[in-house]
Amino acid sequence: MAYVQGYVAAVPDENRDAFIESSVVMCAMMKEFGALQAVDCWGADVPEGELTSFPKAVQKKDGETVTFSWAVWPDKATADAAMEKMMADPRMKADEMPFDGKRLIFGGFESLGEI
Repeated sequence: MAYVQGYVAAVPDENRDAFIESSVVMCAMMKEFGALQAVDCWGADVPEGELTSFPKAVQKKDGETVTFSWAVWPDKATADAAMEKMMADPRMKADEMPFDGKRLIFGGFESLGEI
């Protein structure tokens, strides 16, 4: 079964273009190293919840937008190997994150199937 990595971040609105540029680099690298799909999304309808929500999870501030990203891999082993390669790749060092990485949330999930 496929392995899916998901990411949620709060990006300053003035960094939208930098986020898109970073997305192009990151998605290309993920696909180069074995991802079946890599997608970055800019929040369009991400409400603040009373108890939990995407904005609360990433401690969104005024002037920021929540982003949602995911990558689909054939399996966890491919994803793990790709992350090692990406961390050693010079393109990663040149690609500065356009958001506060301390507020990024992420996780890996085993796919249970598709509808």
